[in-house]
Amino acid sequence: MKERLDLAEIPREKNISKDAFLEKYVKPQKPVVIEQLIKDWPAYEKWDLNYIREMAGEKTVPLFDSREKISSKYKFNEPHLHMKMSDYLDLLEEGPTSYRIFLYHLLREVPSLQKDFDYPKIGLRILKQIPMLFFGGENSKVFMHYDIDLANILHFHFHGKKRCILFPPSETKNLYKVPHALITREDIDFMEPDFEKFPALKKAKGMVTELGHGETLYMPEGYWHQMTYLTPGFSMSLRAAPRHLPNLSKALYNLFFMRHFDNAMRKWKGQEWIDYKNQQAVKRTNKKNRIDT
Repeated sequence: MKERLDLAEIPREKNISKDAFLEKYVKPQKPVVIEQLIKDWPAYEKWDLNYIREMAGEKTVPLFDSREKISSKYKFNEPHLHMKMSDYLDLLEEGPTSYRIFLYHLLREVPSLQKDFDYPKIGLRILKQIPMLFFGGENSKVFMHYDIDLANILHFHFHGKKRCILFPPSETKNLYKVPHALITREDIDFMEPDFEKFPALKKAKGMVTELGHGETLYMPEGYWHQMTYLTPGFSMSLRAAPRHLPNLSKALYNLFFMRHFDNAMRKWKGQEWIDYKNQQAVKRTNKKNRIDT
């Protein structure tokens, strides 16, 4: 039997009060799935792929290809192509596809969608300007990463199922983080990892869950997350600024220096810069874990 990562199930609550959520999960920075947090939203009943096609089918959307390796051809979070939303949804329903929509402000493009949801009164100071949507086809994946702003995230899933693997920031030392980036080595398969190539992963302790329609995943500040769409579907994220001062300073560094530095190095050094970072990810992680290479 092939060896797998050490992944515990993310705890679940059918529903939860504001005080209990803050005490059990936000203060200790622990993830949780809340199954019925948004049951009173119109979106709970209305939001599926057909509804999005009806409301936003003519919009042009940015697409990211899960097969596309990180390279110097693209800037930080630059899309690989654009397509009409209706054509993209047709693609999702035809069968497995690697194309995803990532960090798209569809609600700004179609303001009427904002009537379908509310901001949960659950103790987080949610940034109301940037609700973001994410779409994916069957088997499409998002690289293991953490968010640039180290926000507290409420991630609401709609239509189908999605597998989410999380690691706390304390496990960064075992995950082969790429320097000057927010990702791990992109060639790591977190469901069937190659422990000979990436031996430090044996020490990593993470969590996993499958999200269904209408369920909410709380991801604390700076948590690593990797998503796989088990069926075509989409999600929306709301975020709250980091509550812990060190994370706030890291977020400012990422936003105002790191991503610009990385884009400049890609432009100057090209693929040599990408290859160097990938090599350093292995070298630094193995050194921290005293693994001979």
